[in-house]
Amino acid sequence: MDDKLAIAYLVSLVTILFGVGWFVLRQILKSRSLEAVISKLQPKLLKEKGTPEEYYELGSVYLRKKLYAKALSEFQTAIKAGGENAPEIYNAMGYAYFSQKQYDLAIKHYKEALELNPEYVFALNNLGHAYEQKNLVPQALEVYEKTLAIAPDNDTAKRRANSLRKRVAAKQS
Repeated sequence: MDDKLAIAYLVSLVTILFGVGWFVLRQILKSRSLEAVISKLQPKLLKEKGTPEEYYELGSVYLRKKLYAKALSEFQTAIKAGGENAPEIYNAMGYAYFSQKQYDLAIKHYKEALELNPEYVFALNNLGHAYEQKNLVPQALEVYEKTLAIAPDNDTAKRRANSLRKRVAAKQS
């Protein structure tokens, strides 16, 4: 009996170590991938003018690394450089501000993304979330309902709209 228990513990330990090792390896590979993009783009963009897509890509990497000021700088440069992905850039800027709890600036940028693409579902969901953080429940609910009109199967909008409807109903009763 003791041998079986020892083997079970050993198997559990090996499984846990394998899981932790896999997680660490994934994080290392992800980090190396982000650093490779920075190593490629940063020197290039310091020497010469890049495309809006390159500035956006570098800004997105900084955003994933939670270097919000650097990300915002790259996104602003991408906007100035023009390009077709402006709604995505404004949405990313909104996310950078949201992550820093600067909800008014986040809302402003999400709205700019939506001016350029009124059916941009990610920006709509993000705008709804920013409204929620500011406790602007009617505005958030309206945005989520607009999202559902565009994308009826959007799980985020469904879940958040249902939650907000319950909050509104609880306040009214």
